[in-house]
Amino acid sequence: MAVLLFISILLIAACGLIYELIAGTVASYLVGDSVFQFSTVIGSYLFAMGIGSFLSRFIHRGLAYRFVWIELIVALVGGFSSGMLFLAFAFTQGFQIFLYLIVIVLGVLVGLEIPLLMRIIRGRYHFHEVVSHVLTFDYIGALFASILFPVVLVPQLGLVRSALFFGIVNAVVALWSTFLFKGQLASPRRLQVMCVLVMGLLVAGLVNGKRITGLAEDNIYADEIIFSRDTHYQHIVLTKWKDDLRLFLNSHLQFSSRDEYRYHEALVHPGLSAISTPRRVLVLGGGDGLAVREVLKYRQIESVTLVDLDPEMTHLFSTHPFLTALNQKSFLSPKVHIINADAFLWLDTAQDVFDFVIVDFPDPTNYNLGKLYTTVFYSALSRHLSRQGLFVVQSTSPMFARKSFWCIVETVKQAGFKAYPYHVYVPSFGEWGFVLAGHNDYTPPSTLPPNMRFLTLAGLPGMFEFPPDMAPVTMPANRLNDQVLVRTYDREWREISH
Repeated sequence: MAVLLFISILLIAACGLIYELIAGTVASYLVGDSVFQFSTVIGSYLFAMGIGSFLSRFIHRGLAYRFVWIELIVALVGGFSSGMLFLAFAFTQGFQIFLYLIVIVLGVLVGLEIPLLMRIIRGRYHFHEVVSHVLTFDYIGALFASILFPVVLVPQLGLVRSALFFGIVNAVVALWSTFLFKGQLASPRRLQVMCVLVMGLLVAGLVNGKRITGLAEDNIYADEIIFSRDTHYQHIVLTKWKDDLRLFLNSHLQFSSRDEYRYHEALVHPGLSAISTPRRVLVLGGGDGLAVREVLKYRQIESVTLVDLDPEMTHLFSTHPFLTALNQKSFLSPKVHIINADAFLWLDTAQDVFDFVIVDFPDPTNYNLGKLYTTVFYSALSRHLSRQGLFVVQSTSPMFARKSFWCIVETVKQAGFKAYPYHVYVPSFGEWGFVLAGHNDYTPPSTLPPNMRFLTLAGLPGMFEFPPDMAPVTMPANRLNDQVLVRTYDREWREISH
């Protein structure tokens, strides 16, 4: 009995932390700004736990009965929390209200669990043993959950089914608690039937978890979803309508196949064509293989190294028939070497030097991405750039995020480079900006690869000119210890969305 009791404590702790992690992850996927989302979710959850612990003092009778019922309510609310959040985002304007309501309800209930359990078992152990055993297994359960969540649950089950799975765990704890505390329950049979019913409901939800996700995503995304997966690092969605294939990462559009060529031709060729004899190219990010496709148009290129964090992305764009048709099987070229690693860490340890570097990361929506737009990052990149080499950075929109764009330009300059900002119109995104940089002066190319769909030599000079509404503004550099870019970017895009 003692073993089951302490396993219960461990599982209760694991379930509570999993629900907290799921709420924070869903919010960061759908809303962005992971630091803010996780900070406020964790703070609200802990505050609510404190309220629950305080309220437990007012429960005097039927402790075991109330404990079982709390477990069942936690199982239902926590188990369906992820699905409810996705549906709230898809069908209502009140996602934030639902988010913090669920977090606070779960926090209060979880805050009730441990004090009640300690009072239920205090007659079996000395007080100091009760506190020691309960807190020990509570912390072990938290560690177990924190490791299990990113390594197994998210990539294997996804967020909706992970929550439902742990809801079932809570229901199982409620069920065996009816046997552990049988002597303290007036009608254990009724509770056991209720536990079985709740477990059945959660199992049904688990079996239909993909339908719940699909229902929400069908309303979030306008077109047919042909692929959806949670990886260790992000939520990947591919949609298709007629000949338009679109990639979304954490609900943010990355490209549309109808006009991505404008973006990728502008990203690669103004810089790469200006280098007289390029041999080695590095691509940081660009897990879709579209920038690599453009690089391979240069026959003199001997090797292309691509560093992308998510192996699921590079595998998907190496194998999916729609995607390999789009990137022209660029990842299957013998010239291409794929490394799945954090580019920030990889630059610090690698020794290779390159003639051209393409920095093609998602926009700096959070501090984890923001570190890839800092003076520290560009200084590390400098060690891998040949003396005559150039690098290019996708730099968000100079029209809709004007301050953010010029912040990136200033950051590149502060890292010791000569910077040459330019922009292009991409229908799916509007005006989009890039920063070309190197140690030497930039001389525009005199030739381009054949069969360009958008880029022309005649059109190149205009890309480096900025009209008054996109003209330079004074901004500080983005530094690792003060990521002004992330805050500026979030503020600018929020203003646009409202």
